[in-house]
Amino acid sequence: MSEDHGGAVWIASLVRRFPDLVDELSPAVHGGLRERRDSGPVGGTTAPVRLYVSDAVRDITDGVVELEEAVRERLGLRPVPPASVPVRLRRIAGLLDRIAADPLLAPHVEDETRRMAARCARALGDPEQLVRLPGRCPACGCVSLRALPERAEIRCVNPVCGRLLEAEHS
Repeated sequence: MSEDHGGAVWIASLVRRFPDLVDELSPAVHGGLRERRDSGPVGGTTAPVRLYVSDAVRDITDGVVELEEAVRERLGLRPVPPASVPVRLRRIAGLLDRIAADPLLAPHVEDETRRMAARCARALGDPEQLVRLPGRCPACGCVSLRALPERAEIRCVNPVCGRLLEAEHS
């Protein structure tokens, strides 16, 4: 996966993190005992399924399937057999050079993969990463510029200012 293409970083993140999200669906068995009414102790129980994780897995799975189908259709490629999310993501990554040549498809792939990577990270409990930027805010002059990569925006984090700047696309 080439880092030259905007979607590559998000695809790599999804390939790496999606299996962790699927693992979160497996309820853990607790070793403690509990009592049933009018009965003796019962063995370990399973934790309830966390619906927000299930929803994220479904959303990302559906999104990757739809994205791969849209990419292949737009590029005039034949359909491919169904596969797991990581396999589909690797197939999309293998097409990034061709995707980059399409001025409508490239930003769509980047936006969708960024959205799905952010959804995966949130479901896993990761806060959005802030990246400190050099320079000063043009509005207030403070050295408080931060990039929010998942949102593709740059803002001043000075509470008095809070200005949202245009994100520069490469």
